[in-house]
Amino acid sequence: MFCSSSVSIHLLRGAAAFALIAAALLFNQWGQIGSGLALVGAFLLLRGCPMCWLMGLFETIAKGRNSNGKPS
Repeated sequence: MFCSSSVSIHLLRGAAAFALIAAALLFNQWGQIGSGLALVGAFLLLRGCPMCWLMGLFETIAKGRNSNGKPS
C-alpha cells in the first residue's frame, strides 16, 4: 500500500521529507506559513507519518524478494 517502485526512490523521498522537516524547524525567517508548508510537503512525501514511511520501506524491500527470501 505504501511501497514505492524501488528502494532507492523510497529512500530519496524520505531524505527529502526529513530535509523539509529540518528546514521547517531550523529556519525561523520563513515564518509560520513557510514552515507549515514545508511540514505539509514533508507529510506528503512521507505519505503520512514517519512510521508510515518506515512501513512502506519494509514493504518495498519485501516486494523485491521472491518466496525464497532471495532478491529478485
